[in-house]
Amino acid sequence: MLITGHTGFKGTWLSHILANAGAEICGISLDPQTDPSLFRLCGIERDLRSEILDIRDFDGVMGIFKDFKPEIVFHLAAQPIVRTSYEEPRMTFEVNVMGTVNILEAARKTDSVRSVLNVTTDKVYLNEDEDLAFTEDMPLDGYDPYSNSKSCSELVTHSYIKSFFNEKEVAVSTARAGNVIGGGDFSRDRIIPDCARAALSGTELVIRNPGSTRPFQHVLEPLFAYMMIVERQFEDTKKAGYYNVGPKLTDCVSAGELSELFVRAWGDEVKIVIRPDGGPHEAGFLKLDCSKIKRTFGWEPVWDIKRAVKETVNWFKVYGSGQDILKEMVSEEEAYMKEKKYE
Repeated sequence: MLITGHTGFKGTWLSHILANAGAEICGISLDPQTDPSLFRLCGIERDLRSEILDIRDFDGVMGIFKDFKPEIVFHLAAQPIVRTSYEEPRMTFEVNVMGTVNILEAARKTDSVRSVLNVTTDKVYLNEDEDLAFTEDMPLDGYDPYSNSKSCSELVTHSYIKSFFNEKEVAVSTARAGNVIGGGDFSRDRIIPDCARAALSGTELVIRNPGSTRPFQHVLEPLFAYMMIVERQFEDTKKAGYYNVGPKLTDCVSAGELSELFVRAWGDEVKIVIRPDGGPHEAGFLKLDCSKIKRTFGWEPVWDIKRAVKETVNWFKVYGSGQDILKEMVSEEEAYMKEKKYE
C-alpha cells in the first residue's frame, strides 16, 4: 500500500501500525517538517520504502506509482496548518488541491489500484459558528485558505469518482476527521504540542483562543477508521463514500478545557496564560455528526477525551525522560485494538 504524508505526525503513526501488521508500504512525502519529528524519533524509515518527493511533482509521483504498483492508497499529504495557509495561501492551494489531483491522476493511471482514501478535515464545511454538528450532506466552503483548499480537495475527489473511478470499479472515499492529538505531534500553532513544550520546558502555557471548541480525538481513532474504510471498500465498492470521523459529541471540548485536562494529567505545576494575539480568523465552533460511519461500518470511537489526553501525556513523559517511545507507541496501539469493539 502507498501512503502520502508518511513523514508527518499521522502518517508516521499509520505507517508504524501497518508495518507492524506486516504490510508492504511505500511512502511519498517531504522531509519531516518539524524538529524533532516523530518520523525520525521512531525510526520508521527502516520499515518501509520512503520516497522524499513533493506531491506537486506529477512525473515523480507517477513514476513511483508505476514502479510500486499499490493496491491501496492513503492520501494524507497536505499543508495542514491554518495560520501557515494565511502566510502562504498559494502554496497551500497548490499542495492541497493540485497535490490531490496528482495523486488521483496517478491512481487512475495505475491498474493495480483498487481502494483510495483522501483524508481531508472537519474544516471543509461552511461554518457560521452555530451550535450544530456537521453532517456529510452539508455545504462545503471552508473559510481560510487551508480549510477552503481541503474543500476543493473534496470536490476534486468527487469529480474523479464520478468521471473515472466508478467506471473502473475503484473504491474511493474521503474522511473528514476532527482535530487529532497524541504523542509525537511537534507542530506549531497546535494546542497539545504547545502544552507539551510548556510542560517539558517548565515555561508558561500560552493559550490564544481558549473558547474555540473542536472535536478533539486521539490520533488512533481516525487512523483505525481509515484502515477500516479502505479494507471494507476494497471488499465492497458500495461502502465507498464521504465520512466524518470524530469523537462523541459530549467529548467535544474547548481549547481551554483541553489544556486544563492536559495540565491535570501531567501532574506538575504548569501555568496557563490566556493571551489572544489578534491572529487571523479561525472557526470558533466545530462538531461532527458521525452517524453515517457508525451506520455503514458499525464504527464507534473507543477512547473518550480524558483517556486521549492521558495517553498523549504518557507518550510525552516517556519522550521527555529519554525512555523508549516505540515501546510506548506499541503499548497504546495494542491497548486500543484490545478495547475497540468494531472490526
